[in-house]
Amino acid sequence: MSSLISQPTADKLQVTQHEQYVSPESLTPSTIAPSPLDQFRTWFTQVQGVVCEPEAMTLSTASASGIPSSRIVLFKQLDHRGFVFYTNYTSRKSRELLENPHASIVFYWREVHKQVRIVGRVEKVSLEESAEYYRSRPVGSQLGAWASRQSTVVGEGDLQARLEKIKELFCAEDGQADVPLPDFWGGWRVIPDEVEFWLGKPCRLHDRIRYLRVEGSSDDAPQWRIDRLSP
Repeated sequence: MSSLISQPTADKLQVTQHEQYVSPESLTPSTIAPSPLDQFRTWFTQVQGVVCEPEAMTLSTASASGIPSSRIVLFKQLDHRGFVFYTNYTSRKSRELLENPHASIVFYWREVHKQVRIVGRVEKVSLEESAEYYRSRPVGSQLGAWASRQSTVVGEGDLQARLEKIKELFCAEDGQADVPLPDFWGGWRVIPDEVEFWLGKPCRLHDRIRYLRVEGSSDDAPQWRIDRLSP
């Protein structure tokens, strides 16, 4: 395989090549589902076993002053309202969502040349939902949620020391314990107002279909306008 970098120098790195996307299917307003949540459910089901870690998604948030921040998190649930992920409520992402309750998420499935972009409002999931998911996690992950002060500066060895104290607190030295849900940990739901499905095509002439929520429609039974976008 030839190099993607054209004559790198000390102050410049330039990518000049990229493989062509080739997809046998097409994406049109007439072939897509009436609801973006149904369309996502179809695509996500199709990529199981084909795409490595299809639940990985890029989450973008912004501070109250508009400074953006992005990171990869794991998608955990799709319900009739939106897309759910879990995190520490004191983390940077959570602090920004409290200041500015809007987010965008992107799924990129390289193996099948597809991506999905979602923009919407956010809300915390219920305590019951967070507790149910938390109980499904391995004990090690439950202990880690207690030990990590997410997004804060940590000294060498401090995290391991906190973890050992948490293990002792919950009598989890043997890896088995009843670890309660921390009050600073839980889920966020992104309620979509805009969803775009992207299908890679040769010569960058990609298929792009966008759903826009009809103004005034409810979160529980939204109506959608569907448009094809230029690549």
